[in-house]
Amino acid sequence: MMRILFIGDIMGRPGREAVARALPLLRAEYGFFDFVIANSENSAAGFGLTEKVMNELFSYGIDILTNGNHIWDKKEFIPYLDSERRVLRPANYPDGAAGRGFAVFEKNGMKLAVISLQGRTFMPPIDCPFVKGQKLAEESEAAAIFVDFHAEATSEKRALAFWLDGKVSVVVGTHTHVQTADEEVLPGGTAFISDVGMTGGHGGIIGMTYDSVIPKFLYGTPSRFEVCDKNVRFQAVVVDIDSETGRGMDIRRVNIPCD
Repeated sequence: MMRILFIGDIMGRPGREAVARALPLLRAEYGFFDFVIANSENSAAGFGLTEKVMNELFSYGIDILTNGNHIWDKKEFIPYLDSERRVLRPANYPDGAAGRGFAVFEKNGMKLAVISLQGRTFMPPIDCPFVKGQKLAEESEAAAIFVDFHAEATSEKRALAFWLDGKVSVVVGTHTHVQTADEEVLPGGTAFISDVGMTGGHGGIIGMTYDSVIPKFLYGTPSRFEVCDKNVRFQAVVVDIDSETGRGMDIRRVNIPCD
C-alpha cells in the first residue's frame, strides 16, 4: 500500500506556518506517508512562489509541489520551473511554456506519477485538460498516478474524475479554497474529492482579509489583497493506493485548527 498526504492550497505565511505545525502531528497519527504533495501557488504572500518559500516548504518534508494559474505571478521564479523537477505547473499549458506538468517520482522503492492540470471553465482558455490528462496517464510508467486538477467549477472537476476513472489513482480538486465533503472512490477505482480546501486563514475571504477584498466588490476598482491570518486551518486529504494495481483504496479529509 502507498499512502499520500496532499495539502490544499497553501496561503502565504499563515499557511506555511500551519504546515510546519500540522505535519509532525499527522506523521505521528498516521505513522508514515510515502509521498507528501502540496499545491503551492499561493504560498508566497498569496501569489505564486519564490525560491526561498519553495525551499522552506521542502524543508518541512513536502516532496512535490503542484500549482495552478498563480504559478506565473512571480516572474523571477519562472526559471525554476525548468530547473526544479519537484515543482510542477499545469501540464495543459501550450507547448513552449516554461516547466513541466508531469513527472514520475521514486521514494523508498515506490513510484508515483504526478500530473498537474488546470480547468478552463471561468479560467484562462488553455489546452484541454481531459485530452492532456488521458495522454499523460497512458504514457505513465508508474501504476500509481496522482492528479491535482486546479479548477473553478465542481462540474468540470467531477467530469474529469469520471473521465479518468480507472486510468489514474487519484483526482483531487484545488483552487476554490473551500473544502468539499464529497470524497469517494469512484467505480473504476479512482479516489476523488472536488476540492481539498485551503491551508491558511479562513477568517476572511478565501485566504485574504475582508477589509482588503470588499472594496473590489463595492466599487469594481483594483484592490491590494492582504493575506488573512485569522482562523488558520490546515486542510488536506490522506489517500491510500494499492501500489501494485494503482487502484485508489481510501480517501479521508483532514481539517486541523492551527491558531
